Amino acid sequence: MSSPLRIEKNKPVPEPDPVSPAVAAEPQRKPAPAPPSEPTPAAPAAPAKKGSARKVIILSILAILLVVGGVMGYRTVVFYGHHATTDDAQTDGHIDPVLPRVSGYVSEVRVQENQQVQAGDVLVVVDPSDLQAKVDQEQAALLNAEAAVAVARANVEAARTRRVQAGADVARYQALYAKEEVSARDYDAVKATSDASAAQLDATQRGVAAAQAQVAQHRATLNAAKLQISYATVKAPAAGMVSKKNVEVGQFVQAGQPLLAIVQGRDVWVTANFKETQLSRMRPGQPAEIEVDAYPGVVFHGKVESLSAATGARFSLLPPDNASGNFTKVVQRVPVKIVFTDKPDPRRPLRVGLNASVTVNLD
Repeated sequence: MSSPLRIEKNKPVPEPDPVSPAVAAEPQRKPAPAPPSEPTPAAPAAPAKKGSARKVIILSILAILLVVGGVMGYRTVVFYGHHATTDDAQTDGHIDPVLPRVSGYVSEVRVQENQQVQAGDVLVVVDPSDLQAKVDQEQAALLNAEAAVAVARANVEAARTRRVQAGADVARYQALYAKEEVSARDYDAVKATSDASAAQLDATQRGVAAAQAQVAQHRATLNAAKLQISYATVKAPAAGMVSKKNVEVGQFVQAGQPLLAIVQGRDVWVTANFKETQLSRMRPGQPAEIEVDAYPGVVFHGKVESLSAATGARFSLLPPDNASGNFTKVVQRVPVKIVFTDKPDPRRPLRVGLNASVTVNLD
């Protein structure tokens, strides 16, 4: 294997060019140094322009933010100067409790949870067997009392007849006594009999009045028993939706025990709890805008109907007593009733108890 540094013999080696003795004797001159170049201004100018542009952009953004913040702050101040807002608000409505007026075992339950009912619909039936027995007893007692009245009236007629006869005997014996045909003893006996018959007539007449009073009493008791048996059928007090159903067939219920509730959906309003510091200019009739959390982006319209006469804390289970212990001042809230002025929208039904936000125009 041949080395790469090998020189081939066939190629001639080039000879150096001959140098003249004058040129060789003359010393080589160093090249003259180039004059120093002046610094070009373009290189440092680029960073300066870039920094100044950045400052301009930052200052412009700050100025825009200040302007926008000032405008928003001014609008906020103006808005809250003419409006009162709160998110402590809920929709309210009429919730009618359904309570039995008699005790007994439930024989029928004719409704289900969330069922729509009309006023007067039968909801629950209590077993009326015991109540029917009382009705039968009072009917029998009433018949006996009416029979007693008839007997008392017959006694009055008999007493009246005896009184008439005794009066005639007294008149006859008085004539005979005047002629001295009868003794004074016989005359006195007849007169005593006449007086006794008069007293008996008066007593029998009072007996008729007492018997009639018994009839009236038993008739009233019978009507009360019939009223009780009518209460065994529990009906809906108003139209609405059945809610909180708590009754089943075979259950023993007491009078006044809650069985279910009827929520009326046609009359719904909003109870907004405003701070006491927001009420200085609030008056009934002022317009309001309502936003319900169940329908985001939808604004309902209403008006202030009334303001509560007391704060909500006064109706709590344990109202505050600032005269005892350490006092901490807390801003109180007053319930304000706001009614809707919009027509009900069937696509957006309002349920009782939904959270809402309310804005009242104080102008």
